[in-house]
Amino acid sequence: QVQLVESGGGLVQPGGSLRLSCAASGRIFSYVLGWYRQAPGKERELVADMTDYGTTRYGDSVKGRSIISRDIAKNTIYLQMSNLKPEDTAVYYCNARLSGSNYWGQGTQVTVSS
Repeated sequence: QVQLVESGGGLVQPGGSLRLSCAASGRIFSYVLGWYRQAPGKERELVADMTDYGTTRYGDSVKGRSIISRDIAKNTIYLQMSNLKPEDTAVYYCNARLSGSNYWGQGTQVTVSS
């Protein structure tokens, strides 16, 4: 069983930056870890994910503005976002998946507004 707890969301001005954290409990060494987001009235979409080998991929809307990373010792993954735009406003979810297992955090709200 894997539990994921996100933190770091909040209100950010356009052009600003933030870092989201996701603390995981349980063994996640082989999992693909990632961040998704869901804005009101829209489907959940990939922001970024990372394999246990360190291979990353990013959603088109955040490429060049986001970096996903993981701290194995702390069992934590991060999402660093910069040059934030109002359209980045959404609930951001941490995800861990491996074979038939798929776990989600409770989500953290990010609002980009002046």
